[in-house]
Amino acid sequence: MFPMENIGRTLLLIGGIIAFSGVIIIVLGRFGLGRLPGDILISRENLTVFFPITTMIVISIVLTIIFNLIRRF
Repeated sequence: MFPMENIGRTLLLIGGIIAFSGVIIIVLGRFGLGRLPGDILISRENLTVFFPITTMIVISIVLTIIFNLIRRF
């Protein structure tokens, strides 16, 4: 069994990653990410559906480049 100290550290690490991800999403949202041409927004009376297709493609390309650069070094 894991000691409680290790479980506590793991939970703090996961919480930190979630908080950091939230800050990144807020910052990127202010730069217009999520409202790119190609992102589909369907609004009806009682329903709103959002498909961020272009945003996900851009994020995928950027992360692929970053991870490839990290892997080479």
